[in-house]
Amino acid sequence: MIEGLQLRHHKTDEVKEFLDQLVDLYLEVYAGGGEFYSEDRYRRQLDLHMQRPGWELVTATVDGALVGYIYGFPLPPQTRWWEGIYEPVPPEFTEENGIRTFALSELLVHPAWRRQGIAAALHDGLVTSRAEPRTTLLVRPENVAAQAAYRSWGWRKVTKLRPRWENAPVFDVLLRTAETRPHPVG
Repeated sequence: MIEGLQLRHHKTDEVKEFLDQLVDLYLEVYAGGGEFYSEDRYRRQLDLHMQRPGWELVTATVDGALVGYIYGFPLPPQTRWWEGIYEPVPPEFTEENGIRTFALSELLVHPAWRRQGIAAALHDGLVTSRAEPRTTLLVRPENVAAQAAYRSWGWRKVTKLRPRWENAPVFDVLLRTAETRPHPVG
């Protein structure tokens, strides 16, 4: 692991003082990604997500500098998360009660800090601490590196989804349950 790497869990009330740093890192990671990855849209998304009960953020810093983060929240009943699923899934797949599914919304690592285990540390720091029996995320099909990492961490593709946001791309829907989580080696 990287010397000086620190992971820290945050709740919503702690984030206001470094919100701009989260947005700046997002914009750097998605630079050139198009209108969907705009600052305005992300600030709106982050604000809405932070209002969700159970929202949690884990930051990665090295010598005090933000190098990555991950966040998510439990899906409430009547969630809009599943709107736009392309392929049919069993009706019970999208039924939520607020404690069934944790939605991993963002996992970002600064480009200069990639391939050093930070994403895996962030992932494990958040996902393995959750009590929900399953976790879901959306990932771009062409994001080969992320797809490979998620597979190695026990995720499986369920279907595709296009959120009903303006200019939203198509995503693969991945799922990770207690049964699909890899067991620690050794």
